[in-house]
Amino acid sequence: MPQTRRPSEPRYGNRPTMKDVAARAGVGLKTVSRVVNGEPGVTPDTERRVQEAIEALGFRRNDSARVLRKGRTATVGLVLEDLADPFYGPLNRAVEEVARAHGALLINGSSAEDPDRERELALALCARRVDGLIVIPAGDDHRYLEPEIRAGVATVFVDRPAGRIDADVVLSDSFGGARDGVAHLIAGGHRRIGFIGDHPRIHTATERLRGYRTAMAAANLPVAESWVSLGSTTPERVSAAARSMLSGPEPVTAVFAGNNRVTVTVVRILAAGPRPVALVGFDDFELADLLRPGVTVVAQDAAALGRVATDRLFQRLAGADLPPSRIELPTRLIRRGSGELPPVSG
Repeated sequence: MPQTRRPSEPRYGNRPTMKDVAARAGVGLKTVSRVVNGEPGVTPDTERRVQEAIEALGFRRNDSARVLRKGRTATVGLVLEDLADPFYGPLNRAVEEVARAHGALLINGSSAEDPDRERELALALCARRVDGLIVIPAGDDHRYLEPEIRAGVATVFVDRPAGRIDADVVLSDSFGGARDGVAHLIAGGHRRIGFIGDHPRIHTATERLRGYRTAMAAANLPVAESWVSLGSTTPERVSAAARSMLSGPEPVTAVFAGNNRVTVTVVRILAAGPRPVALVGFDDFELADLLRPGVTVVAQDAAALGRVATDRLFQRLAGADLPPSRIELPTRLIRRGSGELPPVSG
């Protein structure tokens, strides 16, 4: 005897349609359409029956047809480096809030700092007809987005500029922030200052290194090759770089850390060291003020980056005919104690 599905069993992949709602409510398809889209011309009793049928069936409006009619999906794509990085939490939230205020849904994903994955994710979002893209670049060639931009996909880059195309970008002042952070260490009497940063192919890493070198040059201080280390931000690599700088006949008396992940690892190394070493980190991080000493940082406003970028995106979507712009937001030095330690020779 063949098995039959009980009415209460879910029909996976077979969603109820407006025809199902119309049949259950005993009304015509046009009446259901009017109720679903909030149009007039339906009596209160009929609307009640339709709404009861909608709730009973679990019906949800399919926006695909509306997309085809209007050419807009009311969705925005966000390509981040890593959703697990605390820096991107406030940025992601700010993008989502601005998008929501414009009646748009946010779809996001992580590139994992892989240019190929960034391209794959960005184009997948375009294939799903997002109205706009906000991209934190992993690669340095974004010509693959030119056809999408010409087709009307508004695109804004954040934290790092686009590669080989002209496009809107919203940045923090990485150069100026690093220069000011290192100058602060120099003003405190430090002459041997180490720099540990991210991969040299990343725009923010090279800009922060440039700020470091500029501050050292302005004070007529030499920079030994052993004082500079760029590469992966894994704890293993950063730990090795820090230990190298802190050893030898003339160890550094201060360290400038290029981002929050580097800073956290350096804090652990310094805590286990035999002597106090000054530290300034680029990017604030949770509990930095509760450590002893508190960690002095160059703070950037991740939420402001997200808000400004998304505002710019919706200006584009509204039809603003503006040339591509570079918007640079200021950083601020927060003194908490670690960057104010005096130099102590090893």
